[in-house]
Amino acid sequence: MKVQCVSLWLLGMTLILCSVCSRGLRKCLISMDMRHLEKSFQEMKRALQNKDTFQNVTILSTLETLQSTKPTDVCCMTNNLLAFYVDRVFKDHQELDPQILRKVSSIANSFLYIQKTLQECQVQSRCHCSQEATNATRIIHDNYNQLEIRSAAIKSLGELDIFLAWIDKNHQKTSGA
Repeated sequence: MKVQCVSLWLLGMTLILCSVCSRGLRKCLISMDMRHLEKSFQEMKRALQNKDTFQNVTILSTLETLQSTKPTDVCCMTNNLLAFYVDRVFKDHQELDPQILRKVSSIANSFLYIQKTLQECQVQSRCHCSQEATNATRIIHDNYNQLEIRSAAIKSLGELDIFLAWIDKNHQKTSGA
């Protein structure tokens, strides 16, 4: 009888631990129409990229930095990059064209909304940052800092399609959260 109780207890604890682990590894959902962001970006892409004087330089380190992100670091990298764009890129960008300025503002507001959405993942302790994620974020900041502020902001805005595609891929609605 004791063996059965212990077995049932162990089985129950195993199920609970598996549930907690799988919940911690689930992706955080972003409930936003990414097509709207991508459309806003596409409408200003040509103008931004025409202003880009450093065609052979990248801020997001091509796709290597983002593509090598482990599933457990996706939330952290997303938070870090959203903060990078909101706190640095959008603030450093000085735009005279009112149409582009509206698109940039719209994307910035969407990023703020996404940041709020991801705060729930942080509250649920599902948004840990490994050393690799921290290093990847540091590389992006270092790349940004190597350019003059205005050029770095234009370059980063011109690379938004890379980040938007990565968000779309890693925060799909089909993943559970």
